[in-house]
Amino acid sequence: MKQQLKSKPPITTPFYYGWMIVAAAGLSMFFSGPGQTYSISIFIEHYISDFDYSRSLVSGLYSSATLCAGLTLFIVGRLVDRWGQRIMMTIAGLLLAIACFWNAVMAGAIMMFLGFFMLRLFGQGSLTLIPNTLVPQWFIGKRGRALSVMAIGGFASSALLPLLNTWLIDAAGWRMTWTVWGLLLLIIFVPIAYYFVRNQPEDIGEIPDGTPKVVQDDNESPAIEVNEISWTLKEAMRTKAFWLILFCVSVPALVNTGVTFHLVSIAEGKGLGDSVAALVLSMMAIIGFPVTFLVGYLVDRVPVHYVLAITFGGHVIALFVLLQVSSWTGAVIYGVVWGIVNGFERIVLSIVWPNYFGREHLGSIKGLAQTVMVLGSAFGPLPFGIFYDWFGGYQEILWVMIALPLLAAIFSLFSPKPSYSN
Repeated sequence: MKQQLKSKPPITTPFYYGWMIVAAAGLSMFFSGPGQTYSISIFIEHYISDFDYSRSLVSGLYSSATLCAGLTLFIVGRLVDRWGQRIMMTIAGLLLAIACFWNAVMAGAIMMFLGFFMLRLFGQGSLTLIPNTLVPQWFIGKRGRALSVMAIGGFASSALLPLLNTWLIDAAGWRMTWTVWGLLLLIIFVPIAYYFVRNQPEDIGEIPDGTPKVVQDDNESPAIEVNEISWTLKEAMRTKAFWLILFCVSVPALVNTGVTFHLVSIAEGKGLGDSVAALVLSMMAIIGFPVTFLVGYLVDRVPVHYVLAITFGGHVIALFVLLQVSSWTGAVIYGVVWGIVNGFERIVLSIVWPNYFGREHLGSIKGLAQTVMVLGSAFGPLPFGIFYDWFGGYQEILWVMIALPLLAAIFSLFSPKPSYSN
């Protein structure tokens, strides 16, 4: 692939500018937090209490809004390919800030649905999709390591936001908490995304991983050449691996969202308080953070479908542990296991698409994958809420959920990187 040299980086750095892109992408992962379930879940009990809604109704609103967001997200992927990550990241940040302000003045079920929809589309959807298409543009050989550094932002978000939201809601109320996140997005994230982000290393005269190789064509300006096969979305969809991996990436979204959305209620059902639920979410992030660095090196050396299978094996173990939790100590053990699994998941689910299908059409390919992931997350909370209303607890739905990562582990083993043929 060749791109014409276009401009200089916005600032001069003594290191490869791609690491500045990784930092900006990590910030995007952090600020996706207001639209993530680990953040929204802290508000749910307050919504149920203040609006006098049933758990099933709120779960249904959340699931249907997430479903609608998922069905819309593929458009974001196509726009990323057309307009580039810089413009799309800036727009998504602005729209997520508006979504936060909307939730601050929310009144009634319709506004709640629209609030959930905007949070999920612009936060959980767009501000995780865009950085996961941006970083692979800047790295190939060091892609796993770069994604593991980017993941710091996501882990910091999932570690801090449950505790911050709990504190802010107690101190100032849930409406003011949403206002604070809207202001932070406008003041911090949006200017950084606009000023520092560049779409590709070719735009500033470099290539992925930071080793320039400039070639001169006759009668043409210098160009940069990168040897990496890039599949179109239609080409990728003709492979067996695409569809098996697509199912696999939907499983953590469905299971984790269901567990996280109802974690406070699950903890209370086991005789534990909401503070324990917040602790588990934070522990998951803290434990998962160092694991990502190990996985980042691992996926640069081991075929990714093997690492993917290990990840889903860990999901099965985590659900078994959650079924057995009956004390604070058990909750801590679950947080540790879940954190290890999450550390694997954050890297392997991001790297599989660029490693299998290249960079050029990654927005469209990852956009479709992210759509399926959001759809999976849409169907997570609702069955948990329904089973709770039917059985008065969550044991039955957790047993049902174990089958999904077990099947995904098997599919992963049968999904090696496909060979390109025109």
